[in-house]
Amino acid sequence: MKDLTKGNPARLILAFAIPVMIGNLFQLFYNLADTRIVGSFLGDAALTAVGATNSLNSLIVGFLTGLANGFGLITARHYGAEDSGMVRKSVAAVILLGGGMAVLLTLLSAGLLMPLLRMLNTPAELIAQSAAYFRVILYGLTASMLYNGCASVLRAVGDTVTPLVFLILSTVLNVGLDLLFVCILQSGVVGAAVATVLAQVVSGLLCMLYIYRRYPMLLPARADFRLSLWMAGQMLSAGLSMGFMMSLVNFGSVILQGVINTFGQATILAHTAARRLTELFMLPFSVFGTTMATFCSQNWGAKKPARIRSGIWQSLMISWIWCALVILVIYTAAPALIRLITGTSTPEVIGTASLYLRIDGLLYFVTAGICVLRNALQGIGDMVTPIFSSLLELFGKLAVVIFLTPHLAYMGVILAEPIVWVIMVIPLIVVSIRRLRAVPAAPQMVESSVR
Repeated sequence: MKDLTKGNPARLILAFAIPVMIGNLFQLFYNLADTRIVGSFLGDAALTAVGATNSLNSLIVGFLTGLANGFGLITARHYGAEDSGMVRKSVAAVILLGGGMAVLLTLLSAGLLMPLLRMLNTPAELIAQSAAYFRVILYGLTASMLYNGCASVLRAVGDTVTPLVFLILSTVLNVGLDLLFVCILQSGVVGAAVATVLAQVVSGLLCMLYIYRRYPMLLPARADFRLSLWMAGQMLSAGLSMGFMMSLVNFGSVILQGVINTFGQATILAHTAARRLTELFMLPFSVFGTTMATFCSQNWGAKKPARIRSGIWQSLMISWIWCALVILVIYTAAPALIRLITGTSTPEVIGTASLYLRIDGLLYFVTAGICVLRNALQGIGDMVTPIFSSLLELFGKLAVVIFLTPHLAYMGVILAEPIVWVIMVIPLIVVSIRRLRAVPAAPQMVESSVR
């Protein structure tokens, strides 16, 4: 366990963020390896079929991840307030609410899969492979929630190393199973999906077992599972807020994906490759966002807003240094990176993906601010402004689809995110300055474990 309310903020933030960063790097390594394995052994058509579901995958899995992270904020807040009884109650709520939401989302999304793929304009020749792949992913949502729920609880109490260890194990296992199912057993895109789900099951079970053995103080008793309306409301408020925030972000991408899927296989493949690299380049932003959510939540519970201001500023500085390095890499090595992760040598694919990266990369520093400020506001209990900012992103992308893509085709998609980023960061900056300059008192805990 790690108390983020005492000590040098920069050191604590980096100590918290580095394991998260390494874990996410391994996850991205799997995504890139999966892209290369599917592309090399199954061909461009299979890779395009998988890529056509990327935005829908991010929408659904992103909602569950955001839900788990939001639950973790409540655990972190009670941990910062040193209320062990409420910490256990919050863990019980993660189990009940997280498990229930995962099952419900699986039933809904699996039942609506084909209409969703048609809504995305998935090419007719690819829809069967896309559906077969994504259906397996949906059946594994409970396993995904198991790992993310356990990881959020561990991060809430300052342990970012343990989720990293199990994520690394999951990634290595995932690549091995990919090779087994795709290359040896020749199970096609379904084999790639099965490999992903099995690896998630293993990592989730191991993470749960570790909490049971290593952190008995986190284990809820039977009485803790009798959730009060106050606790359920707190958990759902934070969880759904972060879940919907992630969903709104990804729903905008779903809208764009529906347009991208009409531009043909080469453009779909180029966009898939560019987005894989974008995820890598933006990784520190999401890492510092995750870090600031927990850092701010613990310090909010401990009533230390001055530390919150310091932590936000230092996270922004580190993220902006990374932005400068990324721009240098994009403008010197983008085509080589595209060839590396896709295995393709098609000039149209490489040129289109490189153009996407070179234009969008110039505005990455805005995205860094969005990630840090949005999660910091979530950590101090502002559930409205981050969602409002995400709504701006959703409507901005919808406007691009309506007004730009009919005239600019894929260039409209490329320009969409930089334009939207600038718009959506404005309310985050305004509200963050207002709230943190005012040095507000932390919210009073209405319910306590001793009551």
